This record gives sequence, structure tokens and C-alpha cells, in this order.
Amino acid sequence: MSIEAIAAEIERELRAQGNPRVGLGQKADREKHIPDPPGPRIKLEYLGARVPVVRSTTKAALRAHPVKERGELVALAERLWDAGVYDLRLAAIDALRVRIELLEAGDLETLERFVREAQTWALLDTLSISVLGPLVERYPQLVATLDRWAEDEDFWVRRQAMLSLLPALRRGGGDFERFAGYADTMLEEREFFIRKVIGWVLREVSKKRPELVVEWLAPRTGRASGVTFREAVKYLPAEEKARLTAAFREGRPA
Repeated sequence: MSIEAIAAEIERELRAQGNPRVGLGQKADREKHIPDPPGPRIKLEYLGARVPVVRSTTKAALRAHPVKERGELVALAERLWDAGVYDLRLAAIDALRVRIELLEAGDLETLERFVREAQTWALLDTLSISVLGPLVERYPQLVATLDRWAEDEDFWVRRQAMLSLLPALRRGGGDFERFAGYADTMLEEREFFIRKVIGWVLREVSKKRPELVVEWLAPRTGRASGVTFREAVKYLPAEEKARLTAAFREGRPA
């Protein structure tokens, strides 16, 4: 089956199962699979297919019509992404996730386009954690691209530089020093999604290596925003959490 036919099959199924009113007027919730409908600034059609439906539909299509070549996988992802449909962009990311072993370092160019065009956490979180992160781990030279992203004018791109490091950090490995450098530069930004992701990554690191988070956060408690700080200290030992919280409330280093 051609790439066009596979994409068309995925689209037909999602249109049949979607409900454009799903998620409207509700807070997006990953656990309840309530999606985050694109706002008016994102000019995409919205089918309202829940995340498990998108995943099962994409997986079923790739199982029925195996994509075995890297070029075919990238072409399918681009076809789905460029359809102008929010739900198909989710499917594009999921197709890459399912067959990520086919991707190569050079495919980061396509992924960067997706990052720049996504403009919403609901697409970017999955793209970074399920695709970008594993690809950067496989091809360590790609951190040079993350370094460039960390200085980009687009805050979504800057955010992805940090979030792409999360999968390895979450497992207790990864490049904390690189993340820490990015985070220090962005710590005082006013953009909520930057503040949130710094805290998110620190929170996940603290589950296995709390000492790294304490050491990094202590001299910066006077600079951190509330959302960053609350996330970062959530799982720290009680004594350290209390010490850092006292300093944060007084606006000083711990």
C-alpha cells in the first residue's frame, strides 16, 4: 500500500471516531485522555479523536501495512503532518514513535520543522519525549542542535531543547550539566511554558538524584519563579525542601 493510502486510511478512521466537541471547555488531561484543542491562532482542523484512539489507529495501520524503510516512514509522517488536521499531527508523531528505530540523525531536520510548526505543548511533549529524546540519545552529536535551539527566538524551540533531554534524565542518566546550563539561562523568563518545563525536568531528576536538584536550585531560589520552584521541590527530602522553601519565600539563595 502506498504512503498516501496509509495516511488516507488513518484519516478515515480518525474522522469516523472523532468528536470535535471533545475537550472543548475542559482542561486538557493526559490521564483522562482529554486533548488540548488547538486555539484559533493554530489554523488546523480538529477531529476530537482521543489520544488512545489516535495511537491504536496509527499502530493498527502500520501493523497492517508495514513501513520498513526510513524514507517511507518520514514521508508518511510528513504527509500526516501537512494535512492541516491537528489529530493527524498526533498520528504523525505516533508513527515516528512506533518505528523510531528507522530514524537517522539527518531526520532531525524534519523534526525541527515539526517543532517550529507545532506551537502547542500537546504535540510537542510527545514529540520530544517519544521521538527527539531517543534520537538524541542514539546520535549524541545532535546535542549541537539542542544547543542552537536553546538560544532560539521561539520559546517553544527553546523549551524543546530542555525537554528532549528528559527521557535519559528521568532514568537516572543523561546530561544534567547541559540541561542545567539551558535552565540557568532561561530561569528568569516570564513565559509560563519555559518556567513549567524547567520545574518538570528538575522534579523528574529529583526522584532518582535529589542531590543534583538541591545543589542546582539552592543558589537560585531567589531567581526561580513559583511554578518552577513548586515543581522542582515536590519530591525532595523534607528537610531540604523546607530549607529551600524558606529561602524562596525570602527571595534569597538557600
